[in-house]
Amino acid sequence: MLETLLPIVLFTFATSITPGPNNLMIMSSGLNYGVNRSIPHLLGICLGFPAMIIAIGLGLGTLFSQFPLLHEIIRWVGIAYLLYLAWVIAGTREVGNTRHNKPFTFLQAVAFQWVNPKGWIMAVGALAAFTSPSGEMWIDTARIALTFIAIGGPCIIIWLLFGVGLKRILTEPTHLRRFNITMGLLLAASVIPMVLEHTPG
Repeated sequence: MLETLLPIVLFTFATSITPGPNNLMIMSSGLNYGVNRSIPHLLGICLGFPAMIIAIGLGLGTLFSQFPLLHEIIRWVGIAYLLYLAWVIAGTREVGNTRHNKPFTFLQAVAFQWVNPKGWIMAVGALAAFTSPSGEMWIDTARIALTFIAIGGPCIIIWLLFGVGLKRILTEPTHLRRFNITMGLLLAASVIPMVLEHTPG
């Protein structure tokens, strides 16, 4: 059991603690809105991504295999949406005051998992690596999803608290603007590998 679980734990930790769209966005939310207003966003990530793993593992992946164009459309919609969010974050000028003037809701964060290109890479990679055709697919899938809740959740919380901690430092409007511009650029840069991966040549 430990031999099977340990690689999943290591994979989950490595992919969840490193910078990515979810982590950059929850950190920015922590800075701009604080912990309480960011909780729906946090829960949407922590529960939405494992739900996505379960959906893909239990049959939705077959649908995308049969209709690859559908997956390609979702991928490019996700990239476009990430670039839009990067522009919104970069344009934030005051704590708690963005163009939308409110953080992500729970359902928005859940829906975002389906257009997050890094999320697709993580989900498909985990299912490909840690499930076996000869095993119980639903048990393997449930194990991966639960590991992402148990390990991935605290990793997301660390990024949220990091953003809240920065709020005390970035009291100068100029520093805050620079930080948000940096976060926007990093979020935009996170889509570059996803674009290059499917670019010929």
